[in-house]
Amino acid sequence: MTGASDMIDWDLAVRLGSRIATDGPKVTREEAEAAVEELRDDAARSTQLVRDFTGLEAPDGTAPVLVIDRKGWVQANADGFKTVLAPLVDKLTEKRPPSGAAKVIGRKITGAEVGGLLGFLCTKVLGQFDPFFSPAGRLLLVAPNIVHIERELGVDPTDFRLWVCLHEETHRVQFTANPWLRDHLFDQVGQLAGLTDAGSLLDDLVGRIAQVVRGDGPTGSLIDLVSTPEQREIFDRLTAVMSLLEGHADVVMDGVGPKVIPSVEHIRSKFTERRKGVGTLDRILRRLLGLDAKMAQYRDGATFVRHVVDALGMERFNTIWTGPDTLPTLAEIHDPEAWIQRVPGL
Repeated sequence: MTGASDMIDWDLAVRLGSRIATDGPKVTREEAEAAVEELRDDAARSTQLVRDFTGLEAPDGTAPVLVIDRKGWVQANADGFKTVLAPLVDKLTEKRPPSGAAKVIGRKITGAEVGGLLGFLCTKVLGQFDPFFSPAGRLLLVAPNIVHIERELGVDPTDFRLWVCLHEETHRVQFTANPWLRDHLFDQVGQLAGLTDAGSLLDDLVGRIAQVVRGDGPTGSLIDLVSTPEQREIFDRLTAVMSLLEGHADVVMDGVGPKVIPSVEHIRSKFTERRKGVGTLDRILRRLLGLDAKMAQYRDGATFVRHVVDALGMERFNTIWTGPDTLPTLAEIHDPEAWIQRVPGL
């Protein structure tokens, strides 16, 4: 982690991100304690519901569930970024080692940038599985955001909390039942670092931000501008994997939901509308950060999973978790029959 610490002031990032985060909705101590307890219970209940629906067997006692506030999410993701960015930062420092005043100033600038990013995102995330925390990972549930959204949407809190936990618990099961998945994702990040051109990275990022704010130039995210053709291949592989994971989780939460969540259709309708984003600034930041593409991952991945499960059944669909070679490509996410034809034994 030495390289990541040399280039990014993580303490500053956490302080700034936490300051931007605010505390969330107004709740009494009793309401807060009740929400935390209910989320813990719902996460535990969701484990068996996900197993029964998917057929995936995840070892018990792995990947702890943490119910946290926004500041806790900022700290957890700063820690996660250190791990994920380590190969990339090491590559950058190898090509252009920072020194003296430039090193000190650069650490502060990048720390502030990361802090601003974490501060924005921590108000949006309801839950998250962090696969890079220890070998098993951990599940994070952001209680203030869940309470805020259930109030904003006007949905039943008990139903909404279980619905969120079903989605996030599916991610925990995906990774703990298939430990190779974490290593595969980390390997892709390492390959990406090996193809990074440090010389133009900062200029490209600054220029992209200016274009999006003005409303001219390319309409994609920051990632679209800085990627070479080789990098794009890796991004496509990562996008395909994330589409599968998010789509699978959406299919599970909607498949299990009607049996245990009376108002699931109302929740899904309200939540789908909210995913479109609100306000000009929110839409700009979503475009910059690639969050619009994230929404497409939910939609495209769910369509892929439903098609394959309808065609083959859940047991044969689970062949997809065999290893990297059985994961769908990005083209196959949009053409499920191509995946069915490619994978042996289906």
